[in-house]
Amino acid sequence: MKLSQFKVLTFDVVGTLIDFETGVLNAVRALGGPKAAAASDDDIFEPYKRGRDKFYGRSSFAMKDVYLSLAAERGFQNDEATAEAFQLAVLRWPAFADSVDALRRLRKNFRLVAMTNADRTAFSAYSATLENPFHDSVTCDETGCAKPDPRFFAFNKGRQSAHGFRQSEILHVAQSQYHDIGVAKAEGYTTCWIERRQGLKGFGGTPDPKVLTKPDFHFSTLKQLADAVDAELHTSRAAA
Repeated sequence: MKLSQFKVLTFDVVGTLIDFETGVLNAVRALGGPKAAAASDDDIFEPYKRGRDKFYGRSSFAMKDVYLSLAAERGFQNDEATAEAFQLAVLRWPAFADSVDALRRLRKNFRLVAMTNADRTAFSAYSATLENPFHDSVTCDETGCAKPDPRFFAFNKGRQSAHGFRQSEILHVAQSQYHDIGVAKAEGYTTCWIERRQGLKGFGGTPDPKVLTKPDFHFSTLKQLADAVDAELHTSRAAA
């Protein structure tokens, strides 16, 4: 199997292209007072995940309640103005350092499709941060559900089919074993795991998967994926 045989790359956005973990940690430590500033990553991520489970609505407005939940649990600064500031910071989460350039390179050879649990408002902010690389996008607003719900992947399969692409021509690229790799594989997608936390302990701000799913392709950065595609194409052209 070669990367260059695919026509469509579908991307998880938050966690794969957008560095939400850095965004969450920086915002909580900046806004939550002295105790938050001194908190470890796990002291922030664990109540963050529990808060997101309780407040699972659209990310452009539910995240202030996620903050209030985690702040109350950990004894951080806990008021409406701070929660609103955290909500605004969610829309300003940074891209990973390699995301923009790698997406620009990949766009030369593939149709790029975002598949994100972010709502349309939040996704618009993230797409702008990434310099709007996508040909198409699917958000929770269109699907009416969030990954890892298999319906999300079925929705995208139907959508890309309407544009003339078969599932066998799609490679799903994602960081989250929990939200993406396991369910995508089960739903018949070929998968590429971008293991952003390679070498780090645990799963950070993402829920632990029940099992680790072996992907079809595996890289630690998006740059490595783009480099591998370019190397394949160079070899193919040299042999022609």
